[in-house]
Amino acid sequence: MGNQNTSSFQKMKSLPVPLVYSQCVLHKHELLICGDADERACYSYHTLKNEYKFICEYPDDVKLEGHCVVKLVDSKDKDSNEITLLSFGGENKHTLVMKYISVWSDDNDNINGNEKNKSKKLKKSNNYNEWVPFIDNHNRPIHIGRDGDDYKGMRALIGGNNNNLLFITYSKKNISVFDLNAFQFIKHDTLPTKDGISFHCFVSKSENGQEMTETNEEKEKKSKKRHEMLLFKYNTGLSIEYDEDNNNFQFHKLPVCNDIAPFKCYAYVCIDDVILLFGGWNGKLGSDAIYSIRENKWTVFQNILSSSLCGCVGILSEDNMYVHIIGGGNKDRIAVSKHLKMQ
Repeated sequence: MGNQNTSSFQKMKSLPVPLVYSQCVLHKHELLICGDADERACYSYHTLKNEYKFICEYPDDVKLEGHCVVKLVDSKDKDSNEITLLSFGGENKHTLVMKYISVWSDDNDNINGNEKNKSKKLKKSNNYNEWVPFIDNHNRPIHIGRDGDDYKGMRALIGGNNNNLLFITYSKKNISVFDLNAFQFIKHDTLPTKDGISFHCFVSKSENGQEMTETNEEKEKKSKKRHEMLLFKYNTGLSIEYDEDNNNFQFHKLPVCNDIAPFKCYAYVCIDDVILLFGGWNGKLGSDAIYSIRENKWTVFQNILSSSLCGCVGILSEDNMYVHIIGGGNKDRIAVSKHLKMQ
């Protein structure tokens, strides 16, 4: 990603349906695309085949606008062919999970017929590849979000020493921590901002090897139970540190450049020590920018995207070599079926 300023996006095969405010999760060579404000269907995009496959639909009673989907982390089985997705929030809060097995497994020439049949039976017998209620260890349904919480446009990250903590940032200026092992909230706090926090940028500072840039001495000084996050929205830039031992937050302000401050609903990805922002909206379409975490500095670029979009979603490929931009709204705020890729 050293030449972001000169790279251009390549058009990939169009999405099966137009999407805006969608959610996307990476699983090996697949981008799992999970619905949007007007679309309940979920698809898998295979990055090597440049093809899509239908996975399932959300239940009829679920309204997705502004929802969030994260991949739960199983530290005991990192190479598993199955993963669990958590979908929650949105305008009308829902909390669902999906146990996912690749819909492309039947296409794998290296899998014999018996294994393919086993895979099909497993999917049917264990409710794989469908959204079902999130339940606790006693089969009781779990709902993430309090009655008064506004989860439209919220953002969430998985973290904690055991990857069991769900960090949620949401309107108007709230941050909460939900323990996925205990099935309950363990912390609520207020973000130091005057801006409404929704449809914003929220990333883990430790993603994609960011902490590997630190010296061993610096790492030793840090507790293993500290999680660092970055948040940007309008004029608000925050470095957020959570101390798992003491269950508290520390907030530090970060600069926001004038070209980015007016906008929200941009796509974003974090790689190495930079955050890339694409598009956005505030009565007009936004610019593209790069924030250097190490240098604490912004660089703005015009028209990296072939055409600016709002409400699109950005995601990195498995090898961190490519940025994919999925869907979005055009200048008339109409959902598009664009899929773009940049190296």
